[in-house]
Amino acid sequence: MARWLRPLAGALLLLDVAAALSFLHHRYEEMVQALFRVQSQCPYVTRIYSIGRSVEGRHLYVLEFSDYPGVHEPLEPEFKYVGNMHGNEVLGRELLLQLSEFLCEEYRRGNERITRLIRDTRIHIMPSMNPDGYEVAAKQGPDSNGYLTGRNNANGVDLNRNFPDLNTFMYYSGEISGPNHHIPLPDNWKSQVEPETLAVIQWISSYNFVLSANLHGGAVVANYPYDKSQDQRFRSHRRTVNTPTPDDKLFQKLAKTYSYAHGWMYRGWNCGDYFADGITNGASWYSLSKGMQDFNYLYTNCFEITLELSCNKFPPEEDLERQWMANREALVAFIEEVHQGIKGMVSDENNNGIAGAVISVQGISHDITSGDMGDYFRLLLPGTYTVTASAEGYQSQMVTTTVGPAAPALVHFQLKQDVVRKPPERKASGTRVNNKALQKKVVPRATRQRTQR
Repeated sequence: MARWLRPLAGALLLLDVAAALSFLHHRYEEMVQALFRVQSQCPYVTRIYSIGRSVEGRHLYVLEFSDYPGVHEPLEPEFKYVGNMHGNEVLGRELLLQLSEFLCEEYRRGNERITRLIRDTRIHIMPSMNPDGYEVAAKQGPDSNGYLTGRNNANGVDLNRNFPDLNTFMYYSGEISGPNHHIPLPDNWKSQVEPETLAVIQWISSYNFVLSANLHGGAVVANYPYDKSQDQRFRSHRRTVNTPTPDDKLFQKLAKTYSYAHGWMYRGWNCGDYFADGITNGASWYSLSKGMQDFNYLYTNCFEITLELSCNKFPPEEDLERQWMANREALVAFIEEVHQGIKGMVSDENNNGIAGAVISVQGISHDITSGDMGDYFRLLLPGTYTVTASAEGYQSQMVTTTVGPAAPALVHFQLKQDVVRKPPERKASGTRVNNKALQKKVVPRATRQRTQR
């Protein structure tokens, strides 16, 4: 249990908290007001931006926390939370608004742990990915809300079944030694996704996110990739198959970080289901196609898990404070997990950053790439690893490094350009080369043509 003492120790720093949080359900306009209120209270460490609009034109707002808002600082990892992907699963939306208020208030109070987190991490919080669906669910309210009312977007599409299906491509290409990372999108992908999905894909393509969680409801468990089983031919029998990623042990550790910091998730028995340690492989629970967490892992550098946070998808307001107290430490502890493994710069001999360099870890068949400035972040468990950096036009470099249980190991790569070698000139065997022989002999064109064969 020693490995779970860190979240417990961190919790002690949050016991003396008396921030005035809003334990209310927020309709769209109220949610926007809450976000801008936080931004006005902490203007120097926050920024609000929109990644696009929903089907009905509502902004998909993100609140950013950073000591330099709007700027990517080299070697500072990017983290994101996404809530309310299913419009009727509302607890995540409210928790992320409460988290935003909490981070601002604790930063203003000088909380050392929160100040360090904002100083060393660029945190992006999207309370609602499906604001249209939420409005449908909210009209009925928590008392009469149907299990599926408001789940989909305004076009009736489940956004967590709407991302390009990279799993099928990965499973097929795996049979012929193909990649399971940075898989290209199909040519017509934009015509197959909803506006909200399109906005998120463009968002995660623009930021080099390292770690993420999307917040759902209807169960209490931390779910990790893969969500889609490779063996889909038996789905008519609802067959479930554990389908691990190459980073399975790391994903289990990330999921346990949340479940053991949560008030009761780690106990396993919740909502009539049992999950050991409060975690599950997604496909082992049920197979899901075109989901967001698998897409993050297969298309970007980001490691994402799905957090199912409440049996009741639309809990009453009187339950929100209890839910916040159960999730507060877990939400903070999970952000801190972005600071593990290795990170560093990939540069050329003139110290210019190399974007798109491939970082490979021996024994783990899943690569990540460096960002626009040449910095990279590779989440890893404690241990000793052999890591290779490679980029087109450069010689690869390999190093061995040891990762500890606390801060990430700093591993820089400086790659040398490939030397273009000219083919050696042919010399007649047994012929001595002297200055006279090196002199070019001028041969008339007609003579040269006669000597060709």
